[in-house]
Amino acid sequence: MLNRTALEALTRRPLPFLGSAWPWRSAAYLLASAVPGVAVGVAAFATIPLGWVGAPVVLALSLPFVAWFERRRLRLVDGVPLPEVPDRRRREAGLAVFTVLALWWIDLIMLAFTVGGPVILILSPVVQPLADSVAVVASVGGVLLLPVAAYTITAWGGARGVMVRAMLAPQGAELSEVLRSRARLVDAFEVERRRIERDLHDGAQQRLVSLSMTLGLARLDLPDDSPTGRLIERAHDEAKQALAELRELIRGVHSQVLTDRGLGAAVRDVAGRSPVPVDVAVELDGRLPAPVEVTAYYVVSEALANLAKHSRATSGAVTARVERGTLVVEVRDDGTGGADPAKGTGLTGLADRLAVVGGRLSLSSPVGGPTLIRVEIPCA
Repeated sequence: MLNRTALEALTRRPLPFLGSAWPWRSAAYLLASAVPGVAVGVAAFATIPLGWVGAPVVLALSLPFVAWFERRRLRLVDGVPLPEVPDRRRREAGLAVFTVLALWWIDLIMLAFTVGGPVILILSPVVQPLADSVAVVASVGGVLLLPVAAYTITAWGGARGVMVRAMLAPQGAELSEVLRSRARLVDAFEVERRRIERDLHDGAQQRLVSLSMTLGLARLDLPDDSPTGRLIERAHDEAKQALAELRELIRGVHSQVLTDRGLGAAVRDVAGRSPVPVDVAVELDGRLPAPVEVTAYYVVSEALANLAKHSRATSGAVTARVERGTLVVEVRDDGTGGADPAKGTGLTGLADRLAVVGGRLSLSSPVGGPTLIRVEIPCA
């Protein structure tokens, strides 16, 4: 399994972990804390003649270097790239101040105690005049403590890396980047759907129309009771059925009505094709942003498909309106209820799609019915 951080490496089995580079990388990460500490210390010593004025000046001048160094060495214990945040400079300055005042010497003390103890025990026959048996026991104990030191160093290095990441890029920033990435994927998917719809409409559908017309003309030139005529008539019927199925498929891939006439017309179109009677009440003033319309349309399409397949309803209703800058869409039916997102009805996928545009889905479907799906999508 590929580990991207030191903390993830700690979850591996002992032998693979101890044989990996993570303990050494963590030790190098902590040892590197001497660089900003020594640099600032030397610079501060050089400004002693300036008195108390020199220390703040040195600290301010050293912050950009310390921040740059912290970002670069974070890769030793955390291989996940840092996302860009709007207030990057301010966060880097805060981390640099924290490193110079506290973190660098804490790291070195932690490393010294963790490694120094086992090393002293291993070298006890050299550094202390002990009996031979005591020296051997001490050396063996030091060797046995080295794996413990490897775990301790990696744990502290990983925890420090998490703290640095939290200061440079809080979780909200990473979540925003994930949402933006999901939005880009949805946009790319929608563009691809439109391309497929256009290719089917201009290619396969036109060929089927031409084939159906040719078969129809051929049928006119043959006697009604001839075997060839019956075969041509059957082929003509199959071509017309295939054309109808292709048109339905094209509507499912992308609604041209939605693109040309907007959400209201598209909802009435999909409701009109539902096998269950559906009342539509759409109150919209003009067009809405394209992502809002597309998301709302597919919510209604999926909800009406579920209504026809699972609800055992005799009627349904769709309402849509804008309330204080938010599109509110409700789909209700008089069916048996009991809708469960875990049963594969597509509701989970709708909730994920709504999350991309900042929307929210609410479901009320008690056993025995009725079922109400309410969707709220910001129009901004």
